[in-house]
Amino acid sequence: MIAIFLAVGFTAGILSGLFGIGGGSLIVPSLIALAGMDVLHASATSLAALLLPVGVLGVWQYHKAGLVQWKVAGWLSGGLLLGSAIGASFALALPSRWLERGYACFLLYVAVNYLGIGKLLRGKAPDVDPGPRKDGRFHIWLATGFAAGIVAGLFGKGGGVVIVPILMGLFAYRAKDATGTSLAALQLPVGLPGVILYARSGVLDLHIAGWVAAGLVAGTFFGTRIAIGLKPSLFKKLFGLFLLSMAVFLFLR
Repeated sequence: MIAIFLAVGFTAGILSGLFGIGGGSLIVPSLIALAGMDVLHASATSLAALLLPVGVLGVWQYHKAGLVQWKVAGWLSGGLLLGSAIGASFALALPSRWLERGYACFLLYVAVNYLGIGKLLRGKAPDVDPGPRKDGRFHIWLATGFAAGIVAGLFGKGGGVVIVPILMGLFAYRAKDATGTSLAALQLPVGLPGVILYARSGVLDLHIAGWVAAGLVAGTFFGTRIAIGLKPSLFKKLFGLFLLSMAVFLFLR
């Protein structure tokens, strides 16, 4: 089983480095499918594994390439810290079946965005890549991080699946700038309040989380190198297909 946990972490780390999403989108459904965990235990394990600065090597690579907006990342981290405890509280209070169905719906939403299905149906032309728009209103970034923190605590994710689309869709960030800034925001222990709640409730195994985190460290480094050197459009579509299949799996379960 240790090999499975390491492999899950490594694969999630590659996707984390590519898309700045933390890796929880892959960790949770993979632990459910491969290790037989229920969604609550998988979410707790994922959030704990993401607690350590597992992507710090990747952030350094993005920083050297000038792709991290550090002030924005700082405010996002503050919001994430506040929101994760609320999300974890909701997760512990909800019936497991509701949580699993809710997570499947969330995966479906993220998959649709990554595959560009919405734009295809609307017939919109491809977006222009204008670069990050400067915006000094800290409360916007704090609110964005807070919303991402609720999602992180509720579904065991890093929160990047909320942050990256918002940076790109509302603030016209380039994909790599959004990825680098999101990944930087996720390096502080922003999920700590949620992890404490999960640990106190007895649904968290820190040993498993440690093995997943070890895989994340190596995977994020390689994923970042790929993202900086290549256009990750193909990886993005493959990831969307993976999320879509996991959503269907959870619905059928």
